[in-house]
Amino acid sequence: MIVTMDKILKKAKNGRYGIAAPDAYSSTSVMACFQAAVNQKAPLIISCLGTTNMEETADITRFYAKKYPEAVVALHLDHGGAYEEIMTALRNGYSSVMIDRSKLPFEENVKEVKEVVRVAHAMGVSVEAELGHVGTGIEYEKTRDSGLTHKDEARQFVEETEVDALAVAVGTSHGVYKGTPRLEFTLLREIAALVNVPLVLHGGSGTGDENLKKCISCGIQKINLFTDMANPAGEAMALYMRGESSKDPDIAAALEMFQGKKRNFYVAPMVGAEVYRRKLEHYIQLFGSSGKA
Repeated sequence: MIVTMDKILKKAKNGRYGIAAPDAYSSTSVMACFQAAVNQKAPLIISCLGTTNMEETADITRFYAKKYPEAVVALHLDHGGAYEEIMTALRNGYSSVMIDRSKLPFEENVKEVKEVVRVAHAMGVSVEAELGHVGTGIEYEKTRDSGLTHKDEARQFVEETEVDALAVAVGTSHGVYKGTPRLEFTLLREIAALVNVPLVLHGGSGTGDENLKKCISCGIQKINLFTDMANPAGEAMALYMRGESSKDPDIAAALEMFQGKKRNFYVAPMVGAEVYRRKLEHYIQLFGSSGKA
């Protein structure tokens, strides 16, 4: 069942647990998301960038929603760019969209977010926006401090835009960190006390289990993930095709499952999907959302 992100996150905020928001761009990765959701009886927010098979991912998600009707998922446009891109997501049945104007000055960010909220809410679709800016891991030491969310702007931003969820920058980064993650937990608590909407953490991969658990206890409801699942899945496919082993228990288990199968274009992605699912289920359990669907 595809539902709005708002429905999932409000329940998580009341229950003080987190929701995994994995990026998925292929049939096998979307399948893995649904299998994880069903296995854990957990709600999920399946995310897709507008630049990566947005329309196809929507069709695939609807297919698996019919195959696994007990799953509770939102279909979310991640880091929505141009206005036309966001409108394309709305036309293709996304139940949630993010408009990312985090690089713009505060007033311009508010103006553009308000317009998307007006249209999306008229269609019954949830909206996420970002205040502050989460950069990339390779530039972590250079950009970490400059992008942090200003707490005194958070309440005003939410009140003026009427967004359903607010992504905040508290020290995480997208991709692989170049340096050690240093999170601003006090800032996160202060923001959570000031705003009444669910909070989102971008750059969950590589941040560390303890940091992520603490973020949830400090007020985060949605955590975006990709690298920590996609990289091991890719590694598993390569090892499978070469007939090699792995010390990673999830990869080793997947390789064992498909041992004896032909090493070809069809089977290798299935091996990757098995690893993707296993890594995702770890985070579902970590975030406390198992059994919450």
